[in-house]
Amino acid sequence: MLYNLHELQHAALAPVRLLAEAQSHFLQLPFLPGNFTPAARSMAAGLEVFERITRRYAKPEFGLHSTMIDGKPHAVQETHPLVLPFCRLKHFKREGLNQKQKDSRLLIVAPLSGHYATLLRGTVEALLPDHEIYITDWVDARNVPLAEGAFGLDDYIDYVINFLHFLGPNTHVMAVCQPSVPVLAAVALMSAAKDACTPSSMTLMGGPIDTRISPTTPNNLAQEHPIEWFEQNVINRVPFNHPGFMRRVYPGFIQLTGFMTMNLDRHVNAHVELFHHLIKGDGDSANQHRTFYDEYLSVMDLPADYYLETVERVFQKHLLPKGEFTWRGQRVDTGAIRRTALFTVEGELDDISGIGQTQAAQTICPNIPKAMRQHHLQTGVGHYGVFNGRRWREQIAPRVAAFIAAHDKPPAKA
Repeated sequence: MLYNLHELQHAALAPVRLLAEAQSHFLQLPFLPGNFTPAARSMAAGLEVFERITRRYAKPEFGLHSTMIDGKPHAVQETHPLVLPFCRLKHFKREGLNQKQKDSRLLIVAPLSGHYATLLRGTVEALLPDHEIYITDWVDARNVPLAEGAFGLDDYIDYVINFLHFLGPNTHVMAVCQPSVPVLAAVALMSAAKDACTPSSMTLMGGPIDTRISPTTPNNLAQEHPIEWFEQNVINRVPFNHPGFMRRVYPGFIQLTGFMTMNLDRHVNAHVELFHHLIKGDGDSANQHRTFYDEYLSVMDLPADYYLETVERVFQKHLLPKGEFTWRGQRVDTGAIRRTALFTVEGELDDISGIGQTQAAQTICPNIPKAMRQHHLQTGVGHYGVFNGRRWREQIAPRVAAFIAAHDKPPAKA
């Protein structure tokens, strides 16, 4: 019902939103003298803010068309070499490389937590010069037909293993935030099976490996309510006007509401500042606001089974650090990981995954040799700053690249 009301509200506001957009553009035409008055500027600014807070934001593009390698520009082409119902494996293919420039393969597992994989644009951009990068481009669940079946946490692990098999031996894997748990589970399962495609290194960044440590607001929310509460209050069925009609999902707009409520004052002030920037004609500041919120307000629906199982098994029961996590009825033994190097990264000010939650992976993987493990706590950054921004580019990304290079293995001879 809630999802249908949300769709109805969006449809009802559509004519008003289009009118506001048209009037805003009209009031910014440079050849009309009246548009330079304070009243016209204020009205145009107010109409743009209204249009932006009522629109539906489409999936952003990565827009990474080139990268610099050894001081030379190389074109980048985005391809999808493997497509599954709930995820497309995206490859950033760098053109014009010679045989000596064949870098290590890196699979970046993007979070399936409401935002699109493009949230990691800065992550990919910083690592692209040194790696052949693939990323999990998750599909909006409202666009997956019901006939494709359910998608749960075990399916997520299957997808990670599938991608690693597709990429082959000596691949490196990086998990950003939420996928740290399924990626660690996948590597443990592959290690126990002595799988030849077990990754050479695993980097976990800002992930909820053990949320009993330094619990944050989202962690406490998961503990305050039984899993039945989440199922009854946040799970909806996709309305008829989408390909995934009748699929049970955790709607992106509910997730976004939760994100924004955590820092409501900051988001309100940001839009007030946008209003003032538009009145003053400060185009650079206004464009920075637009760029950030075009990404931040673009959200996707999550499969209900996956969401509920993650809440229960990761945030409520803490099965992985307790050694009780299972996949398809099989216990996941993280102690089986012996030949995959482990790098954990945390942010000092992270209000999503508290300090120590990701580092817990070092404890539950006791059989990785000391020379193959490393931990880094980045000062002065929150959750987003762990994988985006200046400190990511200047201080974290070089460490990640060096760690991967140190544990890259030469390809096996035929």
